[in-house]
This record gives sequence, C-alpha cells and structure tokens, in this order.
Amino acid sequence: MLSVKFDGKDFTLQELAQINRKPKLIVLNVSTFPQAIPDILKSLTKNQMKLNPQQDGTTIYVPIPKVTKEHREMLSKNAKSFYVKCCDNVRQIRNKQIKAVKQKEKLAKDLVFRIESYIDILSHQYTNKAEQMLKTKQKELLGNSE
Repeated sequence: MLSVKFDGKDFTLQELAQINRKPKLIVLNVSTFPQAIPDILKSLTKNQMKLNPQQDGTTIYVPIPKVTKEHREMLSKNAKSFYVKCCDNVRQIRNKQIKAVKQKEKLAKDLVFRIESYIDILSHQYTNKAEQMLKTKQKELLGNSE
C-alpha cells in the first residue's frame, strides 16, 4: 500500500507496477508505466522501511533486509512513542472541551459536572483503546503472541 506521487496525483504502488515476491526480494515490473519509475524509486527510498531499490530497465528489484531483534525492539519503542503522542492528544482535546463547557454561562453546575464526567469517560475509552492497540502491536513485533 505504498503511496507514489505521479503526475500530481497519489497512486498506490500496485496501480503502477506488477509486484512479484521472491524470497528476500520483491520484483516490480513497471513496463506499463515506465515514466513512473523515478517517482517509484523516490517513494521506495524515502519511506520508513529504509529500502534500497535497484533498477534494471523497467524492472525494479527491492532486496528485503532481514529483520533483526534489535530492529523489532526499535519498532516497538516507536509504537510506544506513538501511543504517548496519542494520549497527549486525547488529553489536550479533553482539556479543551472541558474548558469550553466551563465557559458557558447559562449551564447549571450539575449539568456541567455531568458533561465533564462524560468527557472523562470518553477520553478514558480512547486511551484504553490506544493502550490495547499498543499491546497488540508490541506482541506482534516482538513475537510474543500467545
């Protein structure tokens, strides 16, 4: 699902090239859109997977590096940082909404309290969902699935 910007539009790699997988290698046949080769190479080298594509005419060879335990641990730490950012964003939204509710002048205090409680419940639900996703992803990355 790699996105490739070609002629000012975003395409998936599958739309521009025929993809064949071999052990430790992906072969892209770009004979139908040879003018897209530079854009495909740029997308492959600039993504987060740190791939090193090699071109031979209208064929692109992408060697797949062996995933080491250290690399998996690094990805797990990155997932944790995304989780922390998510929690921070949820907290900021929660605080902004509670502040907006408190600034309303014509609301009764008990209604404001109930709205704050509801906002707290929603923020906890989203935080718990993010934590569950983090645990699942870390188990997947570290190979500790039970």
